[in-house]
Amino acid sequence: MRAVVRRAGKLICEDIEELDPGPGQVRVKTLACGICGSDLHALHHFDHMVEMGRRSGSGGGDLDPKKDIVFGHEFCAEVLEGGPGADRFKAGTRVVSMPVNLSPTRFDAVGYSNLYPGGFAERMILTEMLLLEVPNGLSTEHAALTEPMAVGEHAVASAALDKTSVALVIGCGPVGLAVIAALKVRGHGPIIAADFSPRRRQAAEVMGADVVVDPAQTGPHTKWADYGVPMTGEAMRAALFSGQQTGRPVVFECVGAPGVLQSVIEGCPMKAQIIVAGVCMEPDRIEPSLAINKQLDLRFVLGYQPDEFAQSLFNIAEGKIDVSPLITGSVGLDGVAQAFVDLGNPEQHVKVLVTPNG
Repeated sequence: MRAVVRRAGKLICEDIEELDPGPGQVRVKTLACGICGSDLHALHHFDHMVEMGRRSGSGGGDLDPKKDIVFGHEFCAEVLEGGPGADRFKAGTRVVSMPVNLSPTRFDAVGYSNLYPGGFAERMILTEMLLLEVPNGLSTEHAALTEPMAVGEHAVASAALDKTSVALVIGCGPVGLAVIAALKVRGHGPIIAADFSPRRRQAAEVMGADVVVDPAQTGPHTKWADYGVPMTGEAMRAALFSGQQTGRPVVFECVGAPGVLQSVIEGCPMKAQIIVAGVCMEPDRIEPSLAINKQLDLRFVLGYQPDEFAQSLFNIAEGKIDVSPLITGSVGLDGVAQAFVDLGNPEQHVKVLVTPNG
């Protein structure tokens, strides 16, 4: 079968050997698969990603970044056939799945595995027990965004939000936009969004942000007072002793670049919670004493839980979240390498879908 293989920091479209489904597994045809920001990083820095997984104890196992990898973990697929004991889904059923293959002895991340090709291949092997059927009427393209939207769902579910909360989303790429959508569908607001890119700011507004800020013109932390959030300890004490109700500031850091977290610590209000969803893959520097003086709550989040994945599919299928503004392009397997280049320009694309069989 044809696939786009990551080999020595390059993407090569070629024929690869196809696996057969084992017990509890199904063979599926990839219908659409999104290109993730982590794929862009892994193209050139996969060794570092694997090392971080091993050092943290969160994954990596026997994964060899020097061997071939077929990326793609944001997918919608069609069931072709089941292996032994896998007969729950009829052939032709459209499905989405958490990108994981489970067995009694292994845990493999589909799209980051030497064994299991991801969605940049014509066909994949998936674990039947993790499949969710795509509801009738939901387009394949929209269903493929279940996985990236689940990332935002998890970030919001991890935050200490209540009816007084005021949220600031810094960085309006796919992760930030998923956070905005998850905040909106849960009824949280106001939502302030900040990004240097005009295209991303426009997408943030469409996804539900109440206020959109260009950091080149206006600091993102200048809007807190407009929503009753005191910036200093003195202002907080004054509000407390006067019986004034104040908003709870929650910042979602969705950039993942060196220096951003420190800038959030410096600029955010007292007692803010900072949810770090942007994955910074380089060493960074913060001043803990500043965070201590402000009594900040830092929480780092990654991925999602099975129920959050299922909730994201439900939100998209029921029209609670419109993911169409995120999809800005589509390519076949021969166009994947160029799409990786194009996605480096935030003015050109938000999310590009790969259609291996299109």
